[in-house]
Order: sequence, then C-alpha cells, then structure tokens
Amino acid sequence: MKILLANPRGFCAGVDRAIEIVELALERYGPPIYVRHEIVHNRSVVESLRKKGVIFVDTPSAAPRGSVLIFSAHGVSPAVREEAAENEHRVIDATCPLVTKVHMEARRFASAGKEIFLIGHKGHVEVEGTMGEAPTHTRLIENVEDAMEIAALDPARIAILTQTTLSVDDTADVVDVLKRRFPEISTPKRADICYATQNRQNAVKTLAASCDLVIVVGSANSSNGMRLVETARREGAMVERVEFASEIDPRWLADVECLGVTSGAAVPEELVQQVVDRLAEIAGGSVEIESMPVVDERMHFQLPSVLRRQSA
Repeated sequence: MKILLANPRGFCAGVDRAIEIVELALERYGPPIYVRHEIVHNRSVVESLRKKGVIFVDTPSAAPRGSVLIFSAHGVSPAVREEAAENEHRVIDATCPLVTKVHMEARRFASAGKEIFLIGHKGHVEVEGTMGEAPTHTRLIENVEDAMEIAALDPARIAILTQTTLSVDDTADVVDVLKRRFPEISTPKRADICYATQNRQNAVKTLAASCDLVIVVGSANSSNGMRLVETARREGAMVERVEFASEIDPRWLADVECLGVTSGAAVPEELVQQVVDRLAEIAGGSVEIESMPVVDERMHFQLPSVLRRQSA
C-alpha cells in the first residue's frame, strides 16, 4: 500500500502564533492563564494546554477580575472586548491577522454605509466576531440558496465578506450568484479566505485524484478541517475523518492501494505521524510513504507587542 502525504498540511501561521502566545503567557505570568474560547479547534492542543494551567472560558466575566485573558485565533466582537475591559483583564490578543483583516473590512464597509453580506457558517465563533463589528449592517449567507433568496436594501450599496476558513469552491459559487444578482456589489481588495485554507484544499484535490481513500486528521468543530473532507468528497474520493489514530477502522483499508493523508490547520504534526504509523501497522509494515511536493508558504505573523517587548 502507498501512503501519500499532503503538503502543505497541519499548522498554519495563525495557529502557530496563537499557540506560541499562550505558551509565552504561561512562561511570563505563570498559570492560570485564561483563554476566551478554545485557542484553536483541536482537542489535543486544548487538552495539552489545560494540563499546563490554561483555563478556557466562554465569556470574559467567567475569568477572575484582573486576570490574564487571551482572545483565541478566531477573533472576538467589540462587545467581548468591552466586557474584558469592564473586568479589568490584562488582555493579549491572539486573533489571526487574517481574521483581523476581515474585521477591519467590516468596519470600513459599515462606515461607508454599505450593507454587508457575510458568507460563513452560523454559530461559528469567527462569524460571531465579524458580525459583531457591524451588527446592524451585516447579514449572514451560508450557501447558494441563501444567496439566491436574499434581498438587498439598496442593490448599489452592498459588500461581500467571507469567513476565512470556508471551502474555496463553495464560496466562489455563492459569490458568483451574488455578483450576478447585484452587479455593483463591492468585494475586498484581497480574498478573505486565508492562504493556508486554500493551499490545503488544493493539496487535498490532488490526493483525491490520486488515491482510493483520503484520511483527514482533524476535529469535528474545525471549519477548515471539515472543508477538507467536503473538498475530497466533491472530487469523488472516499473520505474518512479522524482525530486520533485509534479511530482508524482496519476495514477502511480493504482493497486500498493508495491512501492519502492530510490534516486541518490546527492539527499538530505528531497526530499525523501517529495516523501514518497506525496505517503502516494495519498494513503489516508493507507500505511506501511518499510526500507531495512541498508548497513553501513562508508566512509568519508577529507576536503581540506586549510579548515582543518583554521578550526583547
């Protein structure tokens, strides 16, 4: 059996930065450190940080007054920031800079008096944060059907924003409908879907075309991970998603000659390697492991200024 590993896979620059922020905060201030929401959507990462003294809370007021509070990579609304200020928290912002970009666009479009059509998933923490930037101006669109039915207050004054971790193909379909219905609609200067999401979806398309089965390592609440599952299925591949190697069913490998493995942007590489080891064990060690050509992402985001100053 041949195992083909996707490249790129796993951690993106935003996730790397968020986890580093929490680790540095633990080192500087000592536990407990409070994080609003899961820092990233991966159970292994979250549990590892819990063991080191991180406490995850749903609201700033759930953390003791004046404590160190970190905002997760998904971003928060102005209302959450205000609540943190009222509770005198020492806030460290781990919001991915690409999410911050979308928040800035929301404020800019709202200031220009435009109605914002936000493409995303209802209830996702990133969407909640973005909508909170301009709640009276923003309406959520989840799919093509929503795009076909939504009515604009003024067709000449609409703007599109998107959640950063969506399916590139699905989002393009929604945008095409909106542009066809509202020719004067405004779009961001640069696409909102992040580079890592797009690169990983492109890689999984190659896996789907080459392999009998694709295994996606990732959590069920990870938007970018679930989009990898959907992308592979759309390309016609059999797909299974696991969080841990122990979840692999040996029956999946029956008649499989080539198997692809990828992972969401919040998945540690050690989990991928455990999956590969388990697959090799099931196959009796008779496997050939090959990596796809590497896409050099070369992306790095600076730490928040408070941590940069103290680390200087």
